This record gives sequence, C-alpha cells and structure tokens, in this order.
Amino acid sequence: MISEEEIALKAEILSEALPFMKRYAGKTVVVKYGGHAMGDTVLGARFARDVVLLKQIGVNVVVVHGGGPQIGQMLERLKIKSSFIDGLRVTDKETVEIVEMVLAGSINKEIVGLINAAGGTAIGLSGKDGGLIRAKKLERTKRDPESNIEQVLDLGFVGEPTEINTAVLDLLTRSDIIPIVAPIGLGSEGETYNINADTSAGAIAGAMKASRLLMLTDTAGVMDQDKKIMPEISVDQARAMIADGTIYGGMIPKIETCLDAVDQGVEAAVILDGRKAHAILVELFISSGAGTLIRRK
Repeated sequence: MISEEEIALKAEILSEALPFMKRYAGKTVVVKYGGHAMGDTVLGARFARDVVLLKQIGVNVVVVHGGGPQIGQMLERLKIKSSFIDGLRVTDKETVEIVEMVLAGSINKEIVGLINAAGGTAIGLSGKDGGLIRAKKLERTKRDPESNIEQVLDLGFVGEPTEINTAVLDLLTRSDIIPIVAPIGLGSEGETYNINADTSAGAIAGAMKASRLLMLTDTAGVMDQDKKIMPEISVDQARAMIADGTIYGGMIPKIETCLDAVDQGVEAAVILDGRKAHAILVELFISSGAGTLIRRK
C-alpha cells in the first residue's frame, strides 16, 4: 500500500512538471535512442511508455535509433568480417545489406512494437523511405605520421546526410503517429548508406528546428576537469573544452553533433544517460534535469 508521504511526493512531482508540459506542448523533440539501454528489456519498456506519454501531452516526438552492437552480432553470426576506422564501421556492399536488414528490420520493428504495446501509434521508417535522409559518401582523411601526407580513407558505404525531407516527418508528427527512424541514407544514384545514428538525429533535429535534441548515451553527461557532471554548458564552453582536452575520445563526436544541431536552430541539445529510468521525462519536466544541456548563451 502506498503511504501518504509517497502520494504527496508524486503529487509534488506532477505539480512541478505541469509548467514544463505546457512549455513543450506542440514542440518537436528528437530523441536519439541507443547504447546499452537498447539491450535492456525493462529499460526498453520504460522508454516506450515515456515516449507515449510525451505524445499524449502534445509533444511531437521523433525517435532515431542506433544498433551498432546488434549489427556486430549479426555480422559475427554470418561470419562476415568487419573493421573500424576512427570509430566508424567500414561498410562494403555485403556489409551494408546486413546493416540495413538489422537497423531497418529487427531493431526498428522491435522499438515500434514496444511503443505500440505501451499504447502509442508508432511507424518505423528508414532514411530511404520518402527520401527522408538524402546522403553522400562520407570522406575522411588521415595524415601519415612518417610521410606527413594526407591519405583518403575509403569507408565504403558509410554516408553523411546532405538533406532531410522534413515533409515526411511533419506529416506524421502532426497526427498521432510517432516516427521511429533507422539511420539509413539514400544516395543520388539510389545507393544505400550506413549513417551514424547520432549524426542522423542531429541532422533531423536541425532540419526540424527542434526544441530539444536528447542524446541518450551510456554516460551521465559532460564532465569537467574534476570529473563532475556539468548541468549546462554553452556552445563556446563546449568548444573550449574540446580544445583543451577536457572533452575527449568518443564524447567529441557526440558534442560536435550537438553543436551542429544548435547551429542549425535547435534550441538546446542534451547528453544524458539512457540507462537511468525515465531519463527523458526527468530532463524535460524536472527543473534539475538529467544530463548536460548545451545551448547558446
């Protein structure tokens, strides 16, 4: 039986959340869903309920998901070797077919199923559907330390977004439908490109001028030099922290995605831990937030 104190606490939380619910009603929130939270059944069900709740109070939610571990497992099962360059999977023609099968197939439909089971109406899309994500081959160079000559790295069918067809998403979000997007892009000649999910989410958020880009990761946020989570940083602070090495490694591309999104008109981007229960609700509806918010000041 729930005690009076617990009932009062829940009422207090709802009271605090109400102004924030009004603030986000009618606004667009793009959620990048990935990391270890995707492999946890309990967290997946909670995430689905949270997304449905956002939609029910009038928030236009777009979910963009990753699936790197699941792709790796399928490639291993099929005995297809794959390699990485600077954190990006080298994707030949055989590999890109598996990537599309896993991302636009099993993972996408699993998320759709969870949201529909939670009472929502979700539809799965890949970036190829309706020309949602137009893409080109991602070009990367690397300087040889001995010769000091820049070499062009061939990543195969790894792409980057060139254009987002927001009309497709606008049509869905104006209805009761929640779009679930697999980060597969369509090239100018009809080729299929594997696109980083963070990059895809940032591009979609920027094109839609979203109120928030929520990047669900496996970390609680951006840490300062004392390893303490920073609740909020400005765009200029973030760039300075990259320059001085406070932000390093795999966090750099995530922060750069957030910065690009803000540059494109997103009000704010947030790095938060997707493994924490109800992380997106805490971030949006509780004043203390749940991660590190990045915006202009």
